[in-house]
Amino acid sequence: MYNGLLHAHSGIRYIALALMLIAILQGLIGWLTNKQFGKVHKRIINLNMGVFVAQLVIGITLYIISSKVLFDPAMFKSTLLRFYTLEHPLMMLIASIIVIHYSCKAKANSSYHTHKKLFISHTIALIIIVASIPWPFREQLGAGWF
Repeated sequence: MYNGLLHAHSGIRYIALALMLIAILQGLIGWLTNKQFGKVHKRIINLNMGVFVAQLVIGITLYIISSKVLFDPAMFKSTLLRFYTLEHPLMMLIASIIVIHYSCKAKANSSYHTHKKLFISHTIALIIIVASIPWPFREQLGAGWF
């Protein structure tokens, strides 16, 4: 069960990143061209938010059952344990809250200013996400591409 959830969580991240980039580009184009926030925009935002909620649920489940999560003062001395116990979950929770909050606000508001808010908030969330993903080239974290 753990390996299946871990692979799902790792694989869905690419979908989440792709949707995030689409939402950012859509927000930038809408902001610069003063477009009204319409149905197509809402669909992308809803899909993006849905993927983030799914990632959040899988991530919380992994957090509960993972052997890489340790609640002990010694956790701060280990890069691997500190990352998976504190840094990754906290940063991803913050990014998810930003995405979900501004996506919900965008559904209620349909002015062209919505594009600017979504562009800025999603860009901040993307920076947080990219910084806190355990990429394979971060060798001390021991993660793979999937």
